[in-house]
Amino acid sequence: MPTRLKVIFVVTSVLLTPSFARAQVVGPSAEIAHTAEPALGVLPSAAEVGFLPDQQPAGPPPTPRHTGIKAVVKGIFVDMKYLPSKENGLWAAGGGGLALAVHPFDDDVTEKLVGSDAAKKFFKPGEVLGQSYTLFGSASVVYAFGRLKDKPRVSHVGMDLIQSLAISEALVQTLKYATQRERPDGSNKHSFPSGHAADTFAFATALERHLNWRFSVPAYAFASYVAMSRLPANRHWLSDVVFGASVGIIAGRTVTSNEAQPYPVSLTIIPGGVAVTYVKKPR
Repeated sequence: MPTRLKVIFVVTSVLLTPSFARAQVVGPSAEIAHTAEPALGVLPSAAEVGFLPDQQPAGPPPTPRHTGIKAVVKGIFVDMKYLPSKENGLWAAGGGGLALAVHPFDDDVTEKLVGSDAAKKFFKPGEVLGQSYTLFGSASVVYAFGRLKDKPRVSHVGMDLIQSLAISEALVQTLKYATQRERPDGSNKHSFPSGHAADTFAFATALERHLNWRFSVPAYAFASYVAMSRLPANRHWLSDVVFGASVGIIAGRTVTSNEAQPYPVSLTIIPGGVAVTYVKKPR
């Protein structure tokens, strides 16, 4: 692969590889108020000291029990309500801005990659790995394994993977028919954004929100590889891939927006720019 293209691939992967999560807030300990001094040798009751059940410190939310197929499908429509948000707006704006920035290079990058036999051979597996049936099949296996082995945490991850992919596909298909951008090979006008990029980044983001960075880094590397595989296949422009990745991140973050995250990172608008906040919470 030419040096220039390697640089574009690495920069694009880094810029689109988030490691975000939301910090879990633990409520303050309840203040114990002694109303009367207990008799010698007699312990005061919970009511006497004011330590009632609703005053106890909030602990981490429990992993939900297994969720049925009906609830999974219903959850997709519920998650749609959370798509409009300030942070999703930031990701859409950032992805759109980056897509516009690389748009002038669309023709050159496509021409060089399509004409490179080495690039075609290297990225060939990505065409199959990024197909919807491959990703939905993998997510379904995770969900089914959690149900069969009575592992709620695993089934919950599988559920979120399925929902992230469903929302990603809904966004991608809506944008494809709205923009009507012609593919590089001229086969149709459903080029923008890349569905492979969106779905694999949605998959990686859902994993990143449940697992720590040791698992999320390989997931985002895989997503970047699959996304770039659409260029030598002559099916997408570079800007299609870049914006598709941001769509996937938005889908994955929306589905997992209420999860307690081990490595919380958030974006906040500040005067003159954007602040990245990172808090490592105790395990």
